[in-house]
Parts: sequence; structure tokens; C-alpha cells
Amino acid sequence: MQAKAYKGIGMEGGVARWYDKTTRRDLPEFKALARKVADTLVSGAKVLEIAPGPGFFAIELAKVGKYQITGLDISKTFVDIAKRNARQEHVEVDFRQGNASAMPLSEGSFDFVLCRAAFKNFSDPVGALREMRRVLKPEGRALVIDLRKDVGEKSLDSYIRGLKAGALNAFMMKWTFRLMLIPRAYTKQQFQNFIVESGFVKSEIREAPIGFEITLVK
Repeated sequence: MQAKAYKGIGMEGGVARWYDKTTRRDLPEFKALARKVADTLVSGAKVLEIAPGPGFFAIELAKVGKYQITGLDISKTFVDIAKRNARQEHVEVDFRQGNASAMPLSEGSFDFVLCRAAFKNFSDPVGALREMRRVLKPEGRALVIDLRKDVGEKSLDSYIRGLKAGALNAFMMKWTFRLMLIPRAYTKQQFQNFIVESGFVKSEIREAPIGFEITLVK
């Protein structure tokens, strides 16, 4: 598998600050995911979130349990924003800058790794999966949540209606999905191929309304 020519949107400066502001409307989703993940973790577990952006999931997870949480993002602006958000919420998360396919993290360090809504943007998807496997402890788990390439028109329309974003924003969202996000996404078969190349031997791919939830075990 060759690396993607697409290198991802440069989420720095004003773009990152705009994303921080607009993504706050999804806080109920981050809270729900944090509770769901927490139900699978033991107290003191070491957790890594890859591409946390403003850090909302990691912060919500820190609120519901005693975990050692690290967030790794390639954007310096996002790291700064996430640190600020964590301070404002009075929780401790180790947000740091780094590349998903060359993580500045020790082998076998984490019990759980999450990557949500970012995998399609990685220039080296197999390299990112290999790094997830490397930093996991034996029997550690990774969860990748992302868009799928074959999402249907009705499913996408239903998802956007559920966001209750207003007519203009809904129109812009739909065309952002169609023109930018879905073309970068992967099929189930592509994910299966990535998993084999990465060295993970245990995996499960579950279909969600517009994406996949992929569980991987080292």
C-alpha cells in the first residue's frame, strides 16, 4: 500500500480555532463515546487518542474515570487549543504534537487507542495502523471510527437532518461530505487489506449509519 498523495488539511491557526468552535455542538456525542469507552477500561488504564483535535473526547474521558490519557495531534494549534480546553475543564490530559505514522511514543505503552473521524486523512494509513499496534500493550485494543466510502444518499441525508443544522448549513455539510470527505474515505475491503498489512490478527468491522467502527486487538 503506497502512501496517499493527499496530505490532509492543514488544521492550523484560524482554521483550527473555527473547528474548535463549531465542533462543540457535538459534545453530547463525545460524552456518550467517553462513557462507552470507559465501560471497557480498568481504573488507571493508559489511553491514547490519535488526532484529538480540540481534545473533547479525551477531556470527557478524563472526567468519567481515573486514566492516564495522551492525545497526539500533528497540528500545533490543536495541541495548544486542547491543552487550554483541558485546563478550563480542570482535567489532566497529556496533549502533544506528533505524526500518526511515526509516533514519538514508546512501544507497548497503551491499553487502548482511539482514532475518531481522522483516519481517512492520514497520508500513510497502513503506517498509522502499524504504529497503533506498536504502541499497544499485548492484548491492547484500538478503535477506529470513520466515514465509509460507500455511504448511501439516504443515509447521509438522514444523518445531516439529525444534526438540525439549518438549511444553509445542511446544504454546505452535504457537499463537504460529497466533494471532500467521502472521496478520501475507504471501503470495507480496503480496511481489511490495511489491517492484514499492519500486522493486527484480531479485528472486527461494524457498519454504522455512515461509517465504520473498527476494533483491533494486538
